[in-house]
Parts: sequence; structure tokens; C-alpha cells
Amino acid sequence: MRITLQPAFILHHRPYRETSLLLDILTRDHGRVALIARGVRKNRSQTKALLQPFHPLFVSWYGRTELMNLHIVEPQGIPIVLLEESLLGGFYLNELLMRLLQKQDPHPQLYTIYYDTLLELERTPLQQKHLRLFEKKLLDELGYGLQLHHSVPDGKAFEAHQFYRFYPETGFEIYKGEDNLSQGSLFTGKSLLALAAEQLNDADILHEIKRLMRMALGVLLGPQPLQSRRLFTGVSIE
Repeated sequence: MRITLQPAFILHHRPYRETSLLLDILTRDHGRVALIARGVRKNRSQTKALLQPFHPLFVSWYGRTELMNLHIVEPQGIPIVLLEESLLGGFYLNELLMRLLQKQDPHPQLYTIYYDTLLELERTPLQQKHLRLFEKKLLDELGYGLQLHHSVPDGKAFEAHQFYRFYPETGFEIYKGEDNLSQGSLFTGKSLLALAAEQLNDADILHEIKRLMRMALGVLLGPQPLQSRRLFTGVSIE
């Protein structure tokens, strides 16, 4: 396999042997790909400076196995500069993609969603709604999207004043107050309709949606915590 000048972002890199790096990259047409960047840690290498998160790149590689060889890397445009809390948000997005994307499983639309979200993080001080909407769209792309228009099993349209209990395996059921289960899985129809419309400008709604996304993503992430969340101490962004 030989791929030429594929739009990509570096999600993660780590040292490999004495002079190389192992890369995980998000590509437009090939999904998440693992590459060896040979010799880039040498002092004379001009490539290493390009191999940084949030830099739009064109990447070429070749190989026959799951771990292939970086061939050429070129800048795609101006690097996206994330500062302070926005940088933490970028690391959070990268770790979600690392944890949830299978290698070489194409998601062209997700590449665009990721790129657009990074630009939002660069343009404005970090806002929770950008992370919540990325999580929603990521679930959609992975085939685990939330049904945000009607309850199950009756198929009734959500009503803003109604409460609904979330079951990750099946969806949202109308809550009639007849059980003693944890209130943590209850959500207002108002919040669910706002998420469906991607209008997350209310602080109370954002608080509910954050809790919902923790539940929905937790099923996929399993018990191992996200390392990036350790960076969020005292920062209410994730």
C-alpha cells in the first residue's frame, strides 16, 4: 500500500528506538493510521517540527502491515494554535479519537468535524458547547448516535416539560415517577431537544448534556479513565 499526500492531523506521538517516532494520525480518507517516522528525532531532521498535534498536514506513507512507514509530510496550511483551556480541549478530542476509532476505519465526515472543532477552539475562549457537540457528532459517526426526537418504546415525540430516563442500550423512556432508580439518568425534554437542534447556549442545559455524554461515552470507553481528564482539575470544560 502506498498513500500519497493524504490530509491528516497528528493525534499522538511517542519515541520509538533511538531516532524515530511512533505516530497515530487521523486522516480524511483512511481513518486512524499508525506510522513509524524513521530518523525524525535526529538533530538535522526538519520533519519533526511538523509532527505536532493540531497542525493540518499532507501525509504520505507506505507499507503492508497495520504499522506502516511515513514517507513525506508537508504542511496543509497554517498551524492551529490552541492556548490555555482550549489546548486542554484539543487534547481531550485527540484522546477520544485514539480510544474510540478503530485503525483504518474511514470516517471522512469525522475528519471535517474534528478540523472545524479545532478552528472553533482556536477562535474563541473554550466553551463547553464545542466539546459537547463534538461528542454528539462522534457518537453519530461511530454508529452509536442518540435518538433525540422520540421516546422508546412508544415513539412519542419529546416534550420540553417531560423528564426522560436514559438507557444506553435502548434510548430514552418517559419517566413517570414510579421507580426509585438513580435520578442521575433523568434528563429534561428541553435539554434533549436543544441537543438535537445543536443549540447549547443555556448553562443548565449544558450541565445536563455533559452528564448525558458521560453516560453515553462511558459505555464505549469502558472502565479505563481518560488521561486527559486529569488535566481538567479546576477547569469546568469536559
